[in-house]
Amino acid sequence: MAPADNLYSRFVGFTKVILPLMAVALLSTLFLFARNNGGSTEIPISELGALAREQRITAPEFSGVTADGSVIKISARFAKPEDGSMESLSISEPTLSLDASDGTSLRIFAGEGVIDGASRTARLAGLARLETSSGYLMETTSLSADLDTGRIKSDGRLAIMAPFGELEAGRVEILVKSSGTGQEMHFTNGVRLLYKTDTIE
Repeated sequence: MAPADNLYSRFVGFTKVILPLMAVALLSTLFLFARNNGGSTEIPISELGALAREQRITAPEFSGVTADGSVIKISARFAKPEDGSMESLSISEPTLSLDASDGTSLRIFAGEGVIDGASRTARLAGLARLETSSGYLMETTSLSADLDTGRIKSDGRLAIMAPFGELEAGRVEILVKSSGTGQEMHFTNGVRLLYKTDTIE
């Protein structure tokens, strides 16, 4: 019985060494495949609550469809829970894109932001820059977006470069009309307009 016991003891000792090594090798392989994938992590906006439980997400991309059929996407350098909240994510260097069904689009670039899963809104701050496919360029301190309707509004004054000149306004609200006639921009709260002379015939 001694030789059999000795063989069994050596077999147990061998498995204690080789099995952990195999597990490490397998995990390393999976890690390398994940890093070599190269694509962004596209995440439905509806899953924000679950994602907020994670410590940090690198290069996330959140996507959804508004009530009128526009496609809205938010990408960022990384995302993490906002002040321990289970429903909000803080995002770094976010980019928001809104593509309407009629072909018009807009892009927002900012330094930071917050996505609130409970209210389904996003706030982009840190010098937010907005560009539209119709030729408008706007800069302001922060912008808010309703992820259900696609409505975007500024939280303060903004400077605007338009195809016909320069604008200053206390607020802008951008709507995507359900009729499919493009974006509708409302400038309010002390609008100042400077026409370009070369645009007037």
